[in-house]
Amino acid sequence: MAADLGKIYMAPSGAQLIVTKGGPGNLSDGDVALLRQDSGESFPDGTAAGSESLQLGKRYKSADDAVEVLINKPGNCDLRYDGAPMELKEAKPLPSSD
Repeated sequence: MAADLGKIYMAPSGAQLIVTKGGPGNLSDGDVALLRQDSGESFPDGTAAGSESLQLGKRYKSADDAVEVLINKPGNCDLRYDGAPMELKEAKPLPSSD
């Protein structure tokens, strides 16, 4: 399932994220594909969550900058895009006021 712009995805831990820059690849928690919130699907009992802690309000990007997501509900998730780990997106530095 593609990372659709503006859609909310859920991880097995209950973490949620919204796609702010979409792409054709798949979002996953390790090897487990994330589910779209509006799909009506749920994870099978015993589905393991990743160990990395996602924090509310943080942005993550794929290594190729094709996809960006915003965390809107914290939880544990080994966030990946097409199998590659996603990186925490750093804030842009503001220009000095001197």
